[in-house]
Amino acid sequence: MRTMTDVVLPCLNEAAALPWLLDRMPVGYRPILADNGSTDGSVDVARRRGVRIVAVAQRGYGAAVHAGVLAADPADGVVCVMDADGSFDPVQLPLLADPVRAGVTDLACGRRRPVSARAWPPHARLGNAVLARRIRRGTGLPVHDIAPMRAARRDALIALDLRDRRFGYPLELLLGAARAGWRVTEADVSYRPRATGTRSKVTGTARGTLCAIHDMRAVLAR
Repeated sequence: MRTMTDVVLPCLNEAAALPWLLDRMPVGYRPILADNGSTDGSVDVARRRGVRIVAVAQRGYGAAVHAGVLAADPADGVVCVMDADGSFDPVQLPLLADPVRAGVTDLACGRRRPVSARAWPPHARLGNAVLARRIRRGTGLPVHDIAPMRAARRDALIALDLRDRRFGYPLELLLGAARAGWRVTEADVSYRPRATGTRSKVTGTARGTLCAIHDMRAVLAR
């Protein structure tokens, strides 16, 4: 009998998106809500659906992801991470988890394919493309997206000893994977507009965008 694959959902005020997201979780995949201090009832939404909740006191995307990965059950071996804002469809998680489980790759990243012009603002797409190009040139990894949806071996991911606890975490992950000699692959995944009434912590505000740029520059500088 196959064990459950844990899916870490870093969350800060995503109550509007969670019902759709949780209801579409595939059979065999178990969500862990890594809550980063939500005040909009996100925790209540998840609790009513029997979701395991990990309270993360340290603010930051990387802090939430790291806490969720540590909380994941090592029995299955594979852990997935995806945003909790409704922009990704959990139905597509096997596209990433299955190759890792089969030993085909060490880190499977979801390459975002927007389903509409509203899903990914031009300035955010451009910034992502510039960073991805720099990663390809500097490491040789065949990546085109600093992916927020991904799968890897839980214990191997922890062993990378990633230190960024803010928006630089996904970039540090790619750099760490390259240093460790990991096989990194991409699979196309749908990228949808966020849940109605919510906005991205990164692209939705000028402050969020500037914070992400600052964090990723710090990672590259290290």
